[in-house]
Amino acid sequence: MGFLEGLEGVRLPKRLLELRANAKGRLNPATEDETLNLLLAVARMRAPKRILEIGTAEGLTSVALLLECEQAHITTIENDSDRYLSALKNLEDFGVKNRADVKFGDAADVLPALSEAFDLIFLDGPKAQYIHYLPRLKQLLSARGVLFADDVLLYGWVSGKTEVPYKRRSIVERLREYLSAVSADPDLITSILDIGEGVAISVRK
Repeated sequence: MGFLEGLEGVRLPKRLLELRANAKGRLNPATEDETLNLLLAVARMRAPKRILEIGTAEGLTSVALLLECEQAHITTIENDSDRYLSALKNLEDFGVKNRADVKFGDAADVLPALSEAFDLIFLDGPKAQYIHYLPRLKQLLSARGVLFADDVLLYGWVSGKTEVPYKRRSIVERLREYLSAVSADPDLITSILDIGEGVAISVRK
């Protein structure tokens, strides 16, 4: 075992770790450990008052963020009814539901109705939609706000490390469009990191 192996585990309450492992075992979306570690580190540095998450899944990342940022409120969007209900339960069980607004619906429909500014936006919804969400997310991002997009390299397809399956070419093109857009945007400073399935961290100037 190399020195770094085994040092990447995320530090969370035991029950939350168990729920994350269970979700992964059922192939339900759960942010990878090293990605979540980075997200929580960014959250600690930014100390957000308001967080927006696109792609609640079972609410486990929402719980982790709210436990890390004790003064924060999260607005999170999920369009799968079973995951939405699981998220409500998990937020309640960890005692953070009073600081969460879980919206059921498609982000494309929910985002236009939001009006507050967010200090941290975690983008982990449908990958092909990232580029379409971007204009609205920029409008919702506060000064020095952080836009943290997950899975932007997607199995090495986006970077070209791995051959893209024919049926996935469209989603890869949309992700490449997103990365090009945030990298070229004069209002953002963006770093693309090969962590997990790839993350893009964009900070508003």
